[in-house]
Amino acid sequence: MLEANRHKWNQQHALLQHLLMKEKNLRMARSVALSQHAAVHSVKLNTGARWSFQDEVLGALTEAQMRAIPQRGQSVVWKIWHSTRVEDVTMNLLLAGSPQVLLKGNWPSKLGIGFVDVGNDMPEADLKKLNESINLKALLAYRLAVGKRTRSILRRLKPDDLWEQPAPERIDRIVAERAVRKKARWLLKYWGKHPSANLLLMPATRHPFVHFNEIRRMIPSLHKLLMAK
Repeated sequence: MLEANRHKWNQQHALLQHLLMKEKNLRMARSVALSQHAAVHSVKLNTGARWSFQDEVLGALTEAQMRAIPQRGQSVVWKIWHSTRVEDVTMNLLLAGSPQVLLKGNWPSKLGIGFVDVGNDMPEADLKKLNESINLKALLAYRLAVGKRTRSILRRLKPDDLWEQPAPERIDRIVAERAVRKKARWLLKYWGKHPSANLLLMPATRHPFVHFNEIRRMIPSLHKLLMAK
């Protein structure tokens, strides 16, 4: 079932790319984007959803496994934080020009951490601190809140919102709100040089799909890592 659903998701993503970049058909693309987005969040996000890649992958893990840090790479907790922060920043600051969910909802306090960046180029000490300190229940609640906000933005999109590059002042807000670390400013060039439609193709859908695939492949090694302790 998992492989069949992943295969279908990839097929639909190719369709989404065609609708956005070739046909520029927002009406049809919106429906596909909402479906793709729902699959990389919990089914709590969309009561009509029959399958969630997030639920299937994370449901196989304990909290200890999610916090375990492999010798190479980041923990599951970091990947969830990173995927969610990237979605929050790109959908709100870049696409909608609206406040981040993180700040509007006072989520740093609920999460029990002081980090507000997306996590790219995070030093090992900070990664470890985030991994140990973050409230996992709050993290999943924050991810759900970000997902709900993204869907609200998608439903209100207009054609003019999608096929132009993000306005420079919106890029500037990312820096002002410390959402990207100085060493990761390359992200600003990547996000800013493409039409905003690319934000739906990567940060909102493909990006978390990639990270959940990574988590799925990590599961056997996480079992071994904890057994060895």
